[in-house]
Amino acid sequence: MQTTNTILMIRPVRFDLNEQTVASNAFQQRTRTESGETIQQAAQAEFDTFVLRLRQAGVRVIVFDDTLEPATPDSIFPNNWVSFHQSGLVYLYPMQAANRRLERRSDILTALQTDYNYAIKAQYDLSKPAESEGIFLEGTGSMVLDRQHRSAYACLSPRTHLQLLQQWCNHAGYTPIAFRAVDEQGQDIYHTNVVMCVGDRYAVVCTDAIADADERKLVTDSLEATGHEVITITWEQMNRFAGNMLQVHNQHGEPLLVMSQQAYDALTTEQRQRLEKYNALLYSPIPTIERYGGGSARCMMAEVFLPKS
Repeated sequence: MQTTNTILMIRPVRFDLNEQTVASNAFQQRTRTESGETIQQAAQAEFDTFVLRLRQAGVRVIVFDDTLEPATPDSIFPNNWVSFHQSGLVYLYPMQAANRRLERRSDILTALQTDYNYAIKAQYDLSKPAESEGIFLEGTGSMVLDRQHRSAYACLSPRTHLQLLQQWCNHAGYTPIAFRAVDEQGQDIYHTNVVMCVGDRYAVVCTDAIADADERKLVTDSLEATGHEVITITWEQMNRFAGNMLQVHNQHGEPLLVMSQQAYDALTTEQRQRLEKYNALLYSPIPTIERYGGGSARCMMAEVFLPKS
């Protein structure tokens, strides 16, 4: 199954500009132009509106509050430290920024079992010894998964190491499809999920960002061979997070493509119509989160595929 109707999200309590991540994330504003308190209040309001819209559309959202200590300014992006799978496996991932490693919370995994009746059959922690070795794989930020066809798309970067990608794929039973993606200045794009989104029957991809023609063909050929309509976006649209989307379904089994207001506004009428052939479009304004976090709607959602116990 490619999509789930259950999403885990972390409500921020100390959201802020993370100075440990700006060097590798060109989507992130470099300096604060507002107070930390103002940023946190705005981010929390954006988060609450986003959760409300998901729930109104029939998506199940499990919300955990972040903790005041330790300080984790990027905790709003849980998909980087954990992923949940239909097999009952939970993967924990190595993070580049030291303060992002503090986001991994065993209490959340326990609560999913005790409070929500999910079965976690095993945990597989890639963070050791990877973090001490300086190599990283930041979850479904680093990997965009085609769960139906067991393919893991990954643009290699300081946060996405080929060795760990291959290790994860070997363990999870996926085929790695690795490539390089760069922005208009030639800098490595930090996460694959800002470059592309894979739905059940379509994929949104910034093909301009894949500079190598053979690698670009590798990606598009793989998507087309698995029955996906490839909908291309431009660099400018990617910079407005039009690649940072996630397909889910609601309690009635109806598919939805979730994105930010900025991403929706960046799409052309034709692109929206092509996407609406497959699913309704759900969007919410999260400008503060995008500006200071350098991530968007997809980054805020950790998909829960776990079986019930």
